[in-house]
Amino acid sequence: MQFTAESPSNGMIERDFTVGHVPGVLWSPASGVVRAPLILMGHGGGTHKKAPAMAGRAHRLVTGCGFHVAVIDAPGHGDRPRTAHDEQEIAALFEARAAGEPEGPIVVRYNAHLAEIAVPEWQATLDALQELPEIGTDGPVGYFGINMGTAIGVPLAAVEPRITAAVFGQHWPDVLAEKAKQVTIPIEFVLQWNDEHIPRESGLALFDAFASEEKTLHANAGKHKELPRFETDSAVRFFARHFGRAITSLI
Repeated sequence: MQFTAESPSNGMIERDFTVGHVPGVLWSPASGVVRAPLILMGHGGGTHKKAPAMAGRAHRLVTGCGFHVAVIDAPGHGDRPRTAHDEQEIAALFEARAAGEPEGPIVVRYNAHLAEIAVPEWQATLDALQELPEIGTDGPVGYFGINMGTAIGVPLAAVEPRITAAVFGQHWPDVLAEKAKQVTIPIEFVLQWNDEHIPRESGLALFDAFASEEKTLHANAGKHKELPRFETDSAVRFFARHFGRAITSLI
């Protein structure tokens, strides 16, 4: 891991890093090097590691509970170049959208391809992060990812025993159901009841597939992009509960 920049950011310390060719960001408490649990966050499709949703969720996790939060750019996203395959899949998605055709089959296929690349990248990043004294190898690790973050996070959680609690949601079960059957850690799962892209039956099928003894479903009224912001506060409480942390503030 190489840190390439460091700056204060909205009550946090923001550090840019690279692990090999993969760029990422680590947000930590402004108080400095404090031993605390680590939350890995997966961003949505078409966005990047410092997208507003990522920075906002990180702020609540860091300032509300003192966690460290890390995000890496998914393949073909953010500061990473697109391949010819990326361009083909993105063009197919926009064509389907323009024609009013279902986006799901393209998104599922493309996200599954990205997950094959991203899962080992996340594992290498976690290896590097745990070498930092403020994180270490014996502290708890969580994962928080919605949409494409779920497409990558479910197969990651299925093979990565260091992740012991996770928040997922808003994805199709087609490829992920078999992976979800291998996930036994506590999870919180969100879906939008009126999602115009992911039928509620699909979201419920993915939730049902998880083998976790402790799993909670949060279903909210609204369309795909109308996930309530208070679900982030619920995620903070979820991780705090499982990692034995006190919540100091939720703004």
